[in-house]
Amino acid sequence: MNTQVSFLEGTYTLIHIPLELYPTLLQPILRILLPQTQSLNFSRDSTEYELEGLTTDFQHGFLNISVTPIECSVVCHSSWAKNVFEPALNALPKPICKGVSISEDTFMILAVTSAGLDPGGRVMELSSPLAFAGIPIFFITTYYSDFILVPTKEKVKVVKALVTKGFELSENQSSFVNSSYAPRNSDSDLSQQPPGTPPPSNYDELQARTFDLLVKNNVKACVEADLELVQCSGRETSPLMNAYSTRPSMSRKSSTDYRRSWITHIDTKLYTCIVSALVSQPRFLSLTLAQDDPPSLLLDKTLLPIFDESLVGDTEGVLIPIFLDLRKLPAKSTGIVCGVAGRLAKGTDVSESSELSYLSTARAGTVILSREQSIRAMEILTPLLTK
Repeated sequence: MNTQVSFLEGTYTLIHIPLELYPTLLQPILRILLPQTQSLNFSRDSTEYELEGLTTDFQHGFLNISVTPIECSVVCHSSWAKNVFEPALNALPKPICKGVSISEDTFMILAVTSAGLDPGGRVMELSSPLAFAGIPIFFITTYYSDFILVPTKEKVKVVKALVTKGFELSENQSSFVNSSYAPRNSDSDLSQQPPGTPPPSNYDELQARTFDLLVKNNVKACVEADLELVQCSGRETSPLMNAYSTRPSMSRKSSTDYRRSWITHIDTKLYTCIVSALVSQPRFLSLTLAQDDPPSLLLDKTLLPIFDESLVGDTEGVLIPIFLDLRKLPAKSTGIVCGVAGRLAKGTDVSESSELSYLSTARAGTVILSREQSIRAMEILTPLLTK
């Protein structure tokens, strides 16, 4: 097993939008999705002509837009949250937008590539060292990679937690590699916590704390009737092959025309389909754009006709989402991903839990499993979340 964890450039912001406000705020969501529109109202000398967080071919270094039965959630570069989303929000009457929240803390993103480890194993492998260090995280599984959001101010603790787990820092100090998976088991290596809140000492204690917190806040696991998901990727066309075959730099210096460069490097058919799906107010759609991967989509299977042949992946398969509404939890809760995923893995055969994946949104957690696995998972979670 060989796992590499890399720090993406930039700081990111997490936005929570109540579903009833999604239609009202769809325009700034689409403006973030389509970055070339930002230059239309600015002169080339304007400080806002080029917002941060785009690669040299004018695509997002990272972006996640998720619409679920619980909320709409956006993860975007903090520059876009400040210059695109906040002005749109401020233009609305305060009583209308009071349910929207923009994270005060910024986040950094860890991009994870792993060979020889199943999806369920990756969730545990990657979330556990951060959970034991008391670091709150958001976890996003995509078609190609895994991404972990951690508070920017916790970077030192993150580095220490990964080193404790056996990861080695690369020469340029921008990524970690773990080829042997030989964690060091020393309590002294765990991140220091304030007095009275020591980190959990083992998985059983971590899971017990997690479910105590969920029960205390009356969090239930639920499955939406007739909601079936598929995990897909945007089909690579010739322009996309050129865009994705290299690592686009995050440098902002380029003489190429802004809008022309952007439209050259995207699949316009795919983006038209994505916009159509977002406008339809989908029951479930999670889109992740990352500079090293083609677009990844986890979506309601009934949306597939909109995309026609612009997607690749197991469109015949069925995944079932199990939702945990976390809106009542403290913002800095830790160990949720690891505790829930670990308990499900513990309660099922290893081969049965191998397809487990996880999607964190601003105020919710979604466990994604096969239909058979989801039935077993609900049998495990329901009694644990009952007072």
